[in-house]
Amino acid sequence: MARTARTRRRGTATAALVAGAVTAFLMAGCTTDDRPSDDGRGRTHSRSQEPDHRDSPAPGSAGPVLAVKIDNVRAARPQTGLDAADLVYAEQVEGGLSRLMAVYATRLPQAVGPVRSARESDLELLRQFDEPTLAFSGAQGKLLPLIDRAPLNAESPESAASGAYYRGTDKAAPHNLYLRPQRLIGAAPGADALTTGFRYGVAPEGGTPEKSRTVRFPSARFTFTWSADRNGWLVSMDGTPTVTTDGVRVAAATVVVQYVKVRESRFHDVLGNNSPYTQSVGSGRAQVLRDGRAFDAEWRRGSATEGTDFTTADGTPVNFAKGQVWVVFAQA
Repeated sequence: MARTARTRRRGTATAALVAGAVTAFLMAGCTTDDRPSDDGRGRTHSRSQEPDHRDSPAPGSAGPVLAVKIDNVRAARPQTGLDAADLVYAEQVEGGLSRLMAVYATRLPQAVGPVRSARESDLELLRQFDEPTLAFSGAQGKLLPLIDRAPLNAESPESAASGAYYRGTDKAAPHNLYLRPQRLIGAAPGADALTTGFRYGVAPEGGTPEKSRTVRFPSARFTFTWSADRNGWLVSMDGTPTVTTDGVRVAAATVVVQYVKVRESRFHDVLGNNSPYTQSVGSGRAQVLRDGRAFDAEWRRGSATEGTDFTTADGTPVNFAKGQVWVVFAQA
């Protein structure tokens, strides 16, 4: 669908929601537990209506990337379509828990989810892409106008085309909302849409042998274990191997531990917990894991419209390995 049509639909849907359902969205705000809350809306589909979860290749169209907010509490696992993402960001949310943003450019899985709500810091992170499509279940009521004004195509269940979202039967709400990506964007835009600033190629010299790395949030943790057989880092979350609903063990070719400022935002969840703001513009230290080694790096992102550069201490760009990249935003 054309950008003008998307903008018109998004603006109309958001205006109606803000005018007539602010209370519902506030009650649907982000919580720190597994209770149905921020995305308990939508119809429930029977299992026979759920799509095949196998990947479906789609030709590049030079359109925008698709970014999907993915639930990451225990009740939401196993997730669907996570292995098909080109890039996965892990960010801290209320109560020290974690949430994922999966970015799709080179291929689209048949389904992705569970889909969950957006955060303010997502808007800054997504500015690096050219009018990306953001798939999310909803947001805190006062955040909705900011999402509406952001240079992106915001697609919630209320605004998306019919059939793009569906409710699964294998999990309880709100952990059962899924997206059919092809009904939202049609085709994968291709690698050129990944304007992240990342460089790919041979590994830099040096580095330290690394078998496993764990990154801890206050109430969550990510562990990446090197597998020579998979030529990648096997992902585990909260001590459990990350396996998709198709039984695929998720493995990243490159893992970036990016140390950033995590501060309080202007928004709170329904329980009064502040929503953390992950600041992805600026500079700091990082570690890049690839090929079974860890490389010390520095990161720099000059503005929200720029990608992020990773360099060694002498300014040499740090190349990533070809394949899926995970970026974990750790507290500086």
